Amino acid sequence: MMADALLWLSFGGPESPADVRPFLENVTRGRGVPPERLDEVEAHYQHFGGVSPINALNKAAIAAVEAALKAEGIDLPVYFGNRNWHPMVEDTVARMAADGVRDALVFPTSAYGGYSACRQYDEDIARAREAVPDAPDLLKLRHFFDHPLFIAAAADAVRAVAPDGDYRLVFTAHSIPESADKAAGPPEEGGHRYSRQVVEASRLVADAVGAPAHDVVWQSRSGPPQVPWLEPDIVDHIEALHADGVTAVVVCPIGFVSDHLEVVWDLDTEAREKADALGMSFARAATPGADPRFAELVVELVREHTAGASPRKLSAVPSAGCSLNGAPCAISCCEPARRPGR
Repeated sequence: MMADALLWLSFGGPESPADVRPFLENVTRGRGVPPERLDEVEAHYQHFGGVSPINALNKAAIAAVEAALKAEGIDLPVYFGNRNWHPMVEDTVARMAADGVRDALVFPTSAYGGYSACRQYDEDIARAREAVPDAPDLLKLRHFFDHPLFIAAAADAVRAVAPDGDYRLVFTAHSIPESADKAAGPPEEGGHRYSRQVVEASRLVADAVGAPAHDVVWQSRSGPPQVPWLEPDIVDHIEALHADGVTAVVVCPIGFVSDHLEVVWDLDTEAREKADALGMSFARAATPGADPRFAELVVELVREHTAGASPRKLSAVPSAGCSLNGAPCAISCCEPARRPGR
């Protein structure tokens, strides 16, 4: 594919206290999240002054990618759009059209499959193109959960904080409803594409650092309490490890590419406080977004389409993600979870 731009597509986050509630309402619209849960999450954002770090982190990552593209001799402007807060993807695609962009690649800031991690970005792309006359063609790049550069950056982040003595390595990713995970992936693959990819990425990192044992747990549940979500939760798991005599834990947020609010609150605040209360040593590995290899990874994904570069993968776990103009990669793949009674 000939491309004349790259769209960096992310989740979005509030940048002032007044933004928090409208942002959360955008995120949860139609999902049946109870108001008291919104109140709880709003308090988390207000704890940090009502500002999520995610937009600033994305802008820093974009600058690194622009520099890496330039170093490779690739003339590709990078545009920034979000699903839930400004700059909204519709506005960004309108600007791209006004600038004369006709064919663009899209990098979604998620390494995984599943509805929220993959298919919802297809919906974002389709919505933006529908809203913008003469919108460019938009080709979304593939999953990268097992890319060598992603795994190497995560492994080095674990090594940087691991204590000298014994510790338990615990990987975390955003929990989702069990029904959504079951629907994540074509039926012929057995579904569960999201959790399978998270488990595989965790195994690859654990093997790279030589961890004798590791666990995969979940965080940031936000849905109604009657709906089963992936478990165990990170805080509950720390309690269970303490009961088993574990005295030191290293947490790797393998499901996230940057240190945004769900990392700095759920891990650096709640999980750390639980470990401290139990007298356990706690360390949290950095996310890969600020690592120079992350920018190199994005350039490699771009070159798969602009220069025919061979995709690099470290596992045989199914991967997908590439889609043109918001058409999902399989009709039955990664359907949104149905709400109770629907």
